[in-house]
Amino acid sequence: MHTKESALINQVTIVPEVIDYINKRDCDFRICTSCGGPILLPLRIKPPKKTDLLIRAGNHMIYVSAHQARFIHSIRMDMVPFFDDDDLTGPESG
Repeated sequence: MHTKESALINQVTIVPEVIDYINKRDCDFRICTSCGGPILLPLRIKPPKKTDLLIRAGNHMIYVSAHQARFIHSIRMDMVPFFDDDDLTGPESG
């Protein structure tokens, strides 16, 4: 199906910090496209697509968008979005 992309995806490296991050969250992730480039999100936020390619990351899987697969050489912590605590909790009531 995605022969060229499948061969390339097998050459992708995952930095140890990403594997630790995934193992601590105990779920599978997906690399998809954002306005800032590739982003790593839990499947509960961004479900996989039938066209995604798979990479094993420790005890879990990373689904890689077919659109991103040809451009990904390594999966790094800069692909994990940073959320300020205020983004998650909302403004404090005062």
